Amino acid sequence: LAEQADAAASEEATASEDQEAAPETPVDDGGAVRETITANSNTVSGGGVEVNNNTQGITVDPAALASSVLTQTIAPASQGPQILIMHTHGSEAYTMVGDDVYVETDTSRTDDPNYNMIRVGEEMKAVFESMGFSVIHDTSLYDYPNYTGSYTRSLAGIQSMLEQYPTISVVLDVHRDALIASDGTVYKAVTQVNGEDVAQVMLVVGTNDGGLTHPGWQDNLNLAAHIQLGMTAMEPTLARPINLRSQRF
Repeated sequence: LAEQADAAASEEATASEDQEAAPETPVDDGGAVRETITANSNTVSGGGVEVNNNTQGITVDPAALASSVLTQTIAPASQGPQILIMHTHGSEAYTMVGDDVYVETDTSRTDDPNYNMIRVGEEMKAVFESMGFSVIHDTSLYDYPNYTGSYTRSLAGIQSMLEQYPTISVVLDVHRDALIASDGTVYKAVTQVNGEDVAQVMLVVGTNDGGLTHPGWQDNLNLAAHIQLGMTAMEPTLARPINLRSQRF
């Protein structure tokens, strides 16, 4: 796999000039600037699906994705695990605010599973299981103590899990994003659902555009489009545009 600086890549974000008025009670964001990330000039949209196409040779038809039949199939939970949650960069953590403090192993990273992506994966696992899915959560830290080679190690981990549990139909590599503008401003992508602040979700889909074999990427994009439509139905700004990449994720 082509090694990436960060799967959820740092992006340049520009704050909107007409943001909503600040809440009466200021929120301590640890110096980060709140921003709801929406479509931009690079976004192609159609039928409720939004894609930022960062490939060089692939054309995307969002409307066709929106109207397509979901190609993903899933075996009954009684036959074995259906979903694998894992983290290529499991040590990724969040801005420390108030009592939410951890020991850093690197900038905004920690090996403490109570404060890194392992905790997020545990919460997702619990939600999926409450919906009746059978879920495995791989809590391996593929990026610690050595960050370089994370994707090579996580790929081996996924392959091992798929061999052990052939009923797995969906693999979710869950990261936290890092939005840092060229001037050093740190942004946090936030929206509201039922009046409660929540993190926006960006789905990253790899392709074979970079020359690596990736026969299933169209199915991944199809699944991502349907997930995005589901999130949009809950809250129009919950999902950021899908990030379609040349790299083979």
